[in-house]
Amino acid sequence: MSVHLLIVSVGSSSVEQLRSSQSRRLIAGPLCHVTKQRPKREAELLEGGSVYWIIKGHIAVRQKVTSLERLFDHEGEKCGIMLDSELVETELFSRGPHQGWRYLEDDDAPRDLRDLVTEANDDDESEGDLSEEMAAELRSLGLL
Repeated sequence: MSVHLLIVSVGSSSVEQLRSSQSRRLIAGPLCHVTKQRPKREAELLEGGSVYWIIKGHIAVRQKVTSLERLFDHEGEKCGIMLDSELVETELFSRGPHQGWRYLEDDDAPRDLRDLVTEANDDDESEGDLSEEMAAELRSLGLL
């Protein structure tokens, strides 16, 4: 069973801003998020795990982890989390800032928006005209 990483997207105010920033970085080569420490649950992460990006206090988008690389600079060894170029938007979940690794189990991970759209079309019960932010807030309060 895979696990996922929660990472705060520092400097991003929206999914579109993260997408734009990453598209510029793709010109130089594969996407790599550099960290000081290697994830301790590496094997589980590489079994289909993703990075779930926290933007403005909400988990908003995920990116599949393709591999972990050993990197070196003047400070010593670091870990490069290699990411797939596709950003998959998820349902919003409130999540505050944190330090260090935060893992997310499969069962606790937000669903992809594309899956929710399919479910909404198949199901008469939906969240109606609620904005995604309002729906996220209601879910965090246990009302949805």
